[in-house]
Amino acid sequence: MELAQRMERIKEPQTIKMAKLARKLSDEGKDVINLSLGEPDFATPRHIIEAAKQAMDDGFTKYTPVVGTLDLREAICEKLKRDNRLHYSPENIVVSTGAKQALANAILTIINPGDEVLVPTPYWVTYSALIDLAEGENKYIEAKAKNNYKLTAEELEEAISDQSKLFIFSSPCNPSGAVYSKSELQALVSVFEEYPNCAILSDEIYEYINYTGGHESIAQFESIKNRVIVVNGFSKGFAMTGWRLGYMAAPVKIVKGCERIQGQFTSGANSITQKAAIAALLGDQSPTKLMQADFEKRRNFMIEAFDEIDGIDLPLPEGAFYAFPDVSAYFGKNGIHSSEDMSMYILNNAHVSTVYGSAFGNDNSIRISYAANLDVLKEAMKRIKKLLDESH
Repeated sequence: MELAQRMERIKEPQTIKMAKLARKLSDEGKDVINLSLGEPDFATPRHIIEAAKQAMDDGFTKYTPVVGTLDLREAICEKLKRDNRLHYSPENIVVSTGAKQALANAILTIINPGDEVLVPTPYWVTYSALIDLAEGENKYIEAKAKNNYKLTAEELEEAISDQSKLFIFSSPCNPSGAVYSKSELQALVSVFEEYPNCAILSDEIYEYINYTGGHESIAQFESIKNRVIVVNGFSKGFAMTGWRLGYMAAPVKIVKGCERIQGQFTSGANSITQKAAIAALLGDQSPTKLMQADFEKRRNFMIEAFDEIDGIDLPLPEGAFYAFPDVSAYFGKNGIHSSEDMSMYILNNAHVSTVYGSAFGNDNSIRISYAANLDVLKEAMKRIKKLLDESH
């Protein structure tokens, strides 16, 4: 039996591949530190767990509407107004089984075979895979390290055309940690205003892990809001990775399309998780703020640690929990000729799992998650420094 041709377009995420290799070494008895996955090491806050327990005690265990329960969609609208100054109605909201499903819904709703999708690099690995699944055409735009991996209006203007159907990006960014300011977004918007047929998909899952003093959404600009899809979720800011819940805020036309797709794939998201999500959005926000503060301490440690390694250049991560250092100074040594070689070299010799930058569209860098506790990070960076000092 032959598999469908679309399977040739879909590869295993490289983040998961590196995590598997780390587990294999660990199973062989090696002391491996896994910094390849973006999973907060914090427990889900207690008040969120209690809300889930209450939902079960109340018998809230039945199917939910495809787009999500009304009370959760109302809570999302309240959150968007409170935190982002964005005004949406429940009819603009779709709740999904994770932000990844929200992204898939949006891309499958918008993209026809052959449609051009603009993707700034570095990008999260799943963007290109979903575009491939929809049979769209990825058009990559290099966001340069000298600009902290943020796309400029000039770079966007050079790449965009009347053929561009969608632009997808994240802020804060996975993998670079780049965060767009309001003025930087405004500059991009001035370009988008000239191309009214290009939708904008804004992945804001790392919104609460932000070290710049405040998150800015591209949906705040009224001139383009009618074609912006905001995607967010609960895994990163509320340490709810296993709860699998995400959402989008979008124009009604797109919402209706996503509802039809999701209705055939999964229907409504988990009922109990949705009640817990209301508590996350409208309840005590202090645990999220404490997590953000702790991530910032880890970020600061990573900056200092990389400063002590010769040949490494680390653009400042302003959000999320990833370092994306340029390691190209080590190419040509010890059999290292690419970012994948570097990640494998570190894994096999220092027993620290990272993800090679080519997975994110930048072959000069590697991604290291600092979603682990500080003691683990200190040991990991000690090993990496020792290995690279010997290699330089």
